[in-house]
Amino acid sequence: MACVGVFVAYLPVTTVSASLPAVQRALDASTSQLSWVSDAFVLPMAALILTAGVFGDVHGRKKVYQAGLALSGLGAVVALCAQNVQVVWAGQALAGLGSAALLPTTLALISHAVPDPRERGKFIGLWATALTAALALGPVIAGTILDHFAWRWIYLLPVPASLLAMACAAKLLTDSRAPGSRRLDWPGQITAALAITALVYGIIEGGATSFTDAKVVVALSIAAVSAVAFVLVERSSADPMLDLTLFRSPAFTATTLIAMISFLGLIGFFFVLSLYFGMVQQLSTLEAAWRLLMVSMVCLVLGAPVGRLVHRVSPRVLIPGGLLVSTAALLSLTDIGVHTSFGSLAWRLALLGLGMAFVITPMTATAVSSVPFHQAGMAAAGNNAFRQVGGALGPAILGALLSTKAVGALPGHLTDAGLTGQTIQHVKTVADHGGIGAVGGLDLGADTPRVLGALSEAFLDGLHLCLVVAAVLTLLAAVVGALLLRRPHHTAPTKVAGPRAAAAAEGPAAAASQGHGEAPFLAGNHTAG
Repeated sequence: MACVGVFVAYLPVTTVSASLPAVQRALDASTSQLSWVSDAFVLPMAALILTAGVFGDVHGRKKVYQAGLALSGLGAVVALCAQNVQVVWAGQALAGLGSAALLPTTLALISHAVPDPRERGKFIGLWATALTAALALGPVIAGTILDHFAWRWIYLLPVPASLLAMACAAKLLTDSRAPGSRRLDWPGQITAALAITALVYGIIEGGATSFTDAKVVVALSIAAVSAVAFVLVERSSADPMLDLTLFRSPAFTATTLIAMISFLGLIGFFFVLSLYFGMVQQLSTLEAAWRLLMVSMVCLVLGAPVGRLVHRVSPRVLIPGGLLVSTAALLSLTDIGVHTSFGSLAWRLALLGLGMAFVITPMTATAVSSVPFHQAGMAAAGNNAFRQVGGALGPAILGALLSTKAVGALPGHLTDAGLTGQTIQHVKTVADHGGIGAVGGLDLGADTPRVLGALSEAFLDGLHLCLVVAAVLTLLAAVVGALLLRRPHHTAPTKVAGPRAAAAAEGPAAAASQGHGEAPFLAGNHTAG
């Protein structure tokens, strides 16, 4: 049931990402509106994943599991019926809430059912495989559907899957809670959600309009004030959502920064790459899916071999090394053009997957083993939350860069294409108000091919800038790792109340970090999403 739950939770991630060009064409959405399609799903995950785990500890994991499935199915129904992009946002947000509930709860269910840490490792490995399979299969499923049906039918599969899983869970699962007196940290939750949401909103809207716009300035100010309030609240809380003393560990600080910075660059890269396949290369969703599959399949295949290296090779070598490989892969993509072939792209995307495999697998394992044992669960959950924050900021920041650069470069490419001043002014006005996606829908008669050619060149200018920025961010994460990572030496206490109680007391994420052997690797691998 844990595998089914996490598959349902993560299927929308790449299914929707691969379908963004089709959604853009059908709903006449701008680039900033497409950014919200992705971020409406990721934001609830980033903001609520810590609290969802605690909620399951307090009120029962089975209840939260079923609520997560219900929200995932409901979100899919809302998006399935959408007639405009705003309703798609609402559906994505509901599905994101469901995923925030399912991710920590599914791990906690495994911890409760399999108390032995070594035995549990096999089941968490299956859980991680189900998660990665959802990410890998999502684009293929979307492409197959879109080859025969409208974009909205990509949301059909999660509906029966959620209902069937809920029916099975009602009979098969037993409920469990964490012993002790954990309490929900509502002030911390509210301030964290405000800070993350306001920051992403400010970046997306700033890229679409101007960063001096009043609503953007207000949003970024709210983000700053909320972030400061979150720090003050967590420092004074008796039961904080995120214990800030964790950041006294250089290794935890490093892995948290790496998680946020690298996923900002990588998730943002996948967002703009999916638009490149649709808008520039005019590929079908299935054709784009086979290209995106190169990255996730390499990660899936290399997950276990890299996991065996975690206990033999220092994280200071593994993680920065993987990030440097990812940086090289991103830089190698900066010369792609309109007619770049599948073969030319394949080895570069496979190289990116290779680098990511060496980062994702050991990252959380390092985070949880770099802090005292009793804080391992919070460390894993905190690392995952910051990763989701980076994933939310990626499409926002790189989407804004792409749109700004492409719109700015478009007049020059229109001139190079031999178009007249009146046509250039008309296209520029459309781009300023509706973004580059709106230009793609223009019908200018005999001038249309030249306009679309100029649009492709302008898009490539923006894409190349995004690739350089993503590479710089990944390189920055590698430098942080090289400077701060050390092989941690924390050991478990000599007496623990039993593996089940220890895992439950630490919350859901501790289930993946208990004991020795395989478990720390799996704690790193389970957060591939």
